[in-house]
Amino acid sequence: MGMQSNNNGNGLFRPQADINVTPLVDVMLVLLIIFMITAPLLAAGVKVNLPQAKVAQPLDQNEPIMVSVGKDGKLSLGADEVEIDKLPDLIKARNGGDASRVIQLRGDKEAPYGAVVAVMDTLVGNGMARIAIVTDGKGAANAPAPTK
Repeated sequence: MGMQSNNNGNGLFRPQADINVTPLVDVMLVLLIIFMITAPLLAAGVKVNLPQAKVAQPLDQNEPIMVSVGKDGKLSLGADEVEIDKLPDLIKARNGGDASRVIQLRGDKEAPYGAVVAVMDTLVGNGMARIAIVTDGKGAANAPAPTK
């Protein structure tokens, strides 16, 4: 607010009550630009009408069970370190009797091969045959071709 110089002769100044529109326009333009940039990012997919299939099975919505073998050969179920002889019982307790859940086996690339095979053998020996071996797909493009 500025002071207007309307002097009535007795030395009193009247305040100017006009709104300064320039900062308001600046803020609104910045918000407009932000919304113009973020709006296309919010619409992630293309709307399509999916066809119906008679034989399709729904995907398993349960999260897989993660079993990891460290480079020192230590075994862990999720974030908890476990012994190999207790592993089947702990998995059955987490499974709730559902044998269709996938067990993801993650072995460090420096882990002893025998430790990873021992975990697989223990799981299959206890009736848990749905095992997926997890790998890192980043190096697949740079991997050397297998020799014959």
